[in-house]
Amino acid sequence: MLRTFKYRIYPTKIQMNKIDETLYWCRYLYNNALEQRIIAFKKHNVSLSYNKQANELKHVKAVLPVYKDIYSQVLQDVLKRLDKGYQNFFRRLKTRQENEKPGFPRFKGMNRYNSFTYPQSGFTVVGDTLKLSKIGDVRIHLHRKLVGELKTCTIIRKNGKYYVALVCEVENPKITLTNKVVGIDLGVSHLAITSDGEFFDNPKYLRKSEKQLKKLQRIVSKRKKGSNRRRKAVRLLSKKHEQIANQRKDTNHKVSRILVDKYDLIVFEDLNIKGLVKNKHLAKSIHEVGWNQLINFTTYKAENAGKEVALVNPHNTSQLCSNCGEIVKKTLAEREHICRCGYTAHRDINASINILNRGLSA
Repeated sequence: MLRTFKYRIYPTKIQMNKIDETLYWCRYLYNNALEQRIIAFKKHNVSLSYNKQANELKHVKAVLPVYKDIYSQVLQDVLKRLDKGYQNFFRRLKTRQENEKPGFPRFKGMNRYNSFTYPQSGFTVVGDTLKLSKIGDVRIHLHRKLVGELKTCTIIRKNGKYYVALVCEVENPKITLTNKVVGIDLGVSHLAITSDGEFFDNPKYLRKSEKQLKKLQRIVSKRKKGSNRRRKAVRLLSKKHEQIANQRKDTNHKVSRILVDKYDLIVFEDLNIKGLVKNKHLAKSIHEVGWNQLINFTTYKAENAGKEVALVNPHNTSQLCSNCGEIVKKTLAEREHICRCGYTAHRDINASINILNRGLSA
């Protein structure tokens, strides 16, 4: 089983320059390889493969000796990244729905290429040091224990900070079952409501930071494009957005961990979030709460723990009485479910019970 461990790294100024230069020349290679594929197809009706382009790397190094200072497998991974983009494009062409764009691979701008990967070798971790070929020994903050056999290493630059994502192969964990099941109703006033009646609050980090974001956005708009002052303002705005995203991620990690530790089967609604955000009154609240992120975090944690996550049809889960099955129409403002059969409950608890029942009957 593969697990990813992400850590902060602290390169020296010389190492920062090497990382930045590697990113620059990897982006340059990516864009030129993409241009080569486009021209080859348009002018000669030839589709270039990864192997064809990878075999030309030795000629690229002869023309541009700067590529000799970049680990060879890093350059190969750049071409694999482009090839994967093409494969995903053709896959989306076959399966795309109405009004959906397949997304042809795009040229990468200066701020659109911020990572490179050692796919097999050229890296190792010794104590609190990350040894990178062609870059040197970089200090790493191992805030949690690194376990398993190292497989790949990705260096990431984000908002002036540097990180490493290490993919390791680990043994399958021992499965500890609780024999409990749960349905989860996702909301905006509360992040998640369980069929057991437990409510997980929505911290609303975006709403709490709106004044700061507006202030920073105004500062950016007043700065002259291309100026150092504008770049500094953009960097501050990006850091604020990153902080909000990290807060949301932390909450979703904690909630998903609680759910996986407590239950063997966790049932969510299979929500069409793209369709839901078209409602202008709810779009910001839906984006803020991060439903997809919570489902994804819960899913991979459940898989690692030998447990199960299921998705069910969300149709009428809020309107259906979980006790007798009768449809009880309610507006969004009505928070209580009151049925003629005598059953009364919070509407979200009633919905989560319906979600669980659908998961158990699937």
